[in-house]
This record gives sequence, C-alpha cells and structure tokens, in this order.
Amino acid sequence: MLARDQYLSPSEAARRLGVSVKALRVYEQRGLVTPLRSQADWRAYGPEEMARLHQILALKALGLPLARIGELLKGRASTLESVLAIQEQALKDEGKRLEHALALIRAARSRLAAGKTLSIDDLTQLTQETTMSNKLSNDDWKAMFDPLIQKNYAPEDLAKTKAQHFNQEEVSKAWNALFEDAKAVMAKGDPYSPEALDVGRRWSALVNQFTQGDPKLAEGSSKVWKDAFADPKIAPRLPVGADLFAFVGKSMLRLKETGQ
Repeated sequence: MLARDQYLSPSEAARRLGVSVKALRVYEQRGLVTPLRSQADWRAYGPEEMARLHQILALKALGLPLARIGELLKGRASTLESVLAIQEQALKDEGKRLEHALALIRAARSRLAAGKTLSIDDLTQLTQETTMSNKLSNDDWKAMFDPLIQKNYAPEDLAKTKAQHFNQEEVSKAWNALFEDAKAVMAKGDPYSPEALDVGRRWSALVNQFTQGDPKLAEGSSKVWKDAFADPKIAPRLPVGADLFAFVGKSMLRLKETGQ
C-alpha cells in the first residue's frame, strides 16, 4: 500500500496545486505526467509526480501550450532545477515591469498631492504601462518599436522591409516560442550545447526571414534592439533581456565559426 503521508490522491493533489482533477487527467493523457498506482489501481501522486506537475504548471503559466511543454519536458529542460531557473527569470522580468509601474503610480500620486494635474500624455503613459498585461500584442510591439525602426533604418531600407510580406501572427508565435526555448537553454548555462546551437540556428533563420541576408537590415535590427533594451520605458515590458541576446549571440558565433 502507498503511505498516505507521502502520496496524494488526485483530488488532494489538485486541491493543493489549485487545479482541477480533470486538468490532472488531461496532463496524464498527454503523457506529461504518469501518476503512481496503488494495489487497488488508484492513482496517486508522490514527490516526483508533484515536482513534475510543478514544471508543467510553471511552463503553462509562461504561456506555453501543452504540446510545447511536452517537447520541453522530453529534452534537457526536464529537470525541476532548470524549469525553476526559467520561472525565476520570468518572475524577475515581471518584477522589473511591476517596479516600473509602481514608480509611475507613485510619481503620479506625488504630482496630485502637490496640487498639480496630469496631462493627457501622463495619463496615456500611466494607462499603457500600469494596466497592460506583460503579454504583448502586435499593436504593443508596433507602438514600441516603430519609432526605433524609423530611427535606425534609412528610408530605402524601410522600403525593402515594407516590400516583404509576412504572416505577422505566425512570425510572432515563432518568436515567442523561440524566446521560451532560449530561456530554457540559457538556464543550463552552456551556449555551445547542442540545444543552444539549435536555438541559434532557429534564431538566425527568423532573422534572415526579415533581413533576407541584407547586412544593412541586420545591422539596423541590432541597433533597434539595443535601443529597446536601453529605453527605461520599453525594457521593463520586453519578454526578454539583453542577457538572452548575448547568450544566443555566442551560440550563433560558434555556428558561424564552425560553418554549421
């Protein structure tokens, strides 16, 4: 028999994790977790199964679909430590965004307390940066990056980009998935691992989809992101940081050096 103080029934596991028993059954059907079985063939969740469920729920909270979570859990990101590292980085990024939002609110309250009023620009910024989710829409990306693109691209280069036709929704999905995979690989710390090099290849492919191999477009893209990371209004809202770009940059450089 399974010891009751070490193993939980589906209902108790679901209650402690804040999910439904039905959700646990879906994760089992998808092959994401395999509960233990008692002698009476009842499902039970021990420490290892609960750790696995934490990984699933942590990755799900980052916006990953179950199919992608399954792929990640089959790879090197399958340890609890690596998933916790991804979760830690995501919470740090969210913490930076919240600190920025709190600073704006405090500044606004100080102005009001001093008898001053808030301008339309003040209210617009306050609304955008304190009420919006950290999940950026295409309109959010456009509002943040269009001024930077105008700054860093010559008119003739902008004309080249506008002549290209993309399914923006599909491109955004591809980048978001790649960002999460890159975070998972970066948590392992080795930019030259096979997984990191694979991320580098996919990253290069998405960049080339935009630049079409044009070095001027590639240079402009690098400048746009550099400015974004340096902008105190934009950087806290970005789903990635300069550290991730530096990590992937090492992987891409290795690929270039070795001709892979």
